[in-house]
Amino acid sequence: MRAITSLQLRVAYIVIALGVIAGAVGFVRSGALAISAGTAVIALAQWNQRKFERYLPLAIALVLFGLAIALPKGL
Repeated sequence: MRAITSLQLRVAYIVIALGVIAGAVGFVRSGALAISAGTAVIALAQWNQRKFERYLPLAIALVLFGLAIALPKGL
């Protein structure tokens, strides 16, 4: 697996922050997708850590992605 650079980590943190802001404004589905994508990138950056620190963030990102897909569209 190729290494993730510090620029890519910064972009991931920015995507997570934009996802939180989008979710707070009302775009919950888009916000959840952005947060899950950013979390997955950060989890992949820490791939050489212990198993718990490796798989738990990926599992959270996958569950959040599934939740975002399952959300109803509009009210």
